[in-house]
Amino acid sequence: DTSVLAGVYGPAEVKVSKEIFNKATLEVILRPKIGLPGVAEKSREQLIRNTCEAVVLGALHPRTSITTVLQVVSDAGSLLACCLNATCMALVDAGVPMRALFCGITCALDSDGTLVLDPTAKQEKEARAVLTFALDSVERKLLMSTTKGLYSDAELQQCLAAAQAASQHVFRFYRESLQRRYSKS
Repeated sequence: DTSVLAGVYGPAEVKVSKEIFNKATLEVILRPKIGLPGVAEKSREQLIRNTCEAVVLGALHPRTSITTVLQVVSDAGSLLACCLNATCMALVDAGVPMRALFCGITCALDSDGTLVLDPTAKQEKEARAVLTFALDSVERKLLMSTTKGLYSDAELQQCLAAAQAASQHVFRFYRESLQRRYSKS
């Protein structure tokens, strides 16, 4: 039930202070449902921007700015993964050149070691560890990860393998959504 509205603006003119001469400047703005952005939103913005920089072909648009604005509509858990997925779809819809698509997957580990994919806010709160991964669509390579809590190396590998398997479903959803949107019928 988590939803995020995403919009991409650009490539457009960039402020001279933020200009990068050989590639596009990527900016991510995350707005919470209520109130002003805090430390958590700024941290998520940084993670999303770093993920985008890994896949966006910014060298094709030097000295420009590509801005992604994300508005949280509802947060029922797995917010960062939802933001990553919304960002990817918005970049594709805007026609921004990318070397691969990417998706976000969140895993939670219970106190007894049970793995839960796409946890709710309640499951995240009760979990011993919450791990979020960004994976690319070509080789299912890890682009970004962020974790909170205690877990072993084996549990990390288990969560990553589960995320890579789950990413196939997300990429299939992307494909079906884009086919529906751009089909001629």
